Amino acid sequence: MSRIFVLLYGLFSYVVGLGGLVYFILFVGGWSFLPLHIDSSAPGPLGRGLLINVALIVLFGLQHSVMARPAFKRRFTQSIPRAAERSTYVLLSGILMLVICLFWQPLAGVLWHVENPIGQIILTGGYLFGWAFAVVSTFVINHFELFGLQQIYLNLRNKPEPAPFFTDRFLYKLVRHPLQLGILIGLWVTPTMSMSHLFL
Repeated sequence: MSRIFVLLYGLFSYVVGLGGLVYFILFVGGWSFLPLHIDSSAPGPLGRGLLINVALIVLFGLQHSVMARPAFKRRFTQSIPRAAERSTYVLLSGILMLVICLFWQPLAGVLWHVENPIGQIILTGGYLFGWAFAVVSTFVINHFELFGLQQIYLNLRNKPEPAPFFTDRFLYKLVRHPLQLGILIGLWVTPTMSMSHLFL
């Protein structure tokens, strides 16, 4: 596999991964301008909805946990260039986030709904803050390495990848896992917490 091909593959994977993430963020926000968001469809049979939603969550979790294992990475990089390993992870993550958005089943019920305009603004601001917090944290730990861009660039230049390192800068001085914290805030701080949203 040529270095140019790995570069193009990595860039394509980044676009798909980032696109899947952005749509997922908007999806859980329930933005009305989207053709499909977490509360845009009428609830169907509860059992069927739960079964499909659990399957989607398990599929996403398995992909993340299996592909992150060193043993899997060793075997996987016997078939593809090492520089493309992270890009493949990002590509599949983006695809699976889009799959979740497309096939997520609405569930009946609302845990809370804030009608006060000021309350809606505050909670929507919290949702936006959470996701912004998560995105900023990726740049603190090296966004380009996390999404596979550094690997394909170094491969193109025929340079070795630097050893991974632990950072305690900026957000990581305040919170142990700012990326996970930002995601949790983005998922849970919302003016309307439907059962569909809660289950996700």
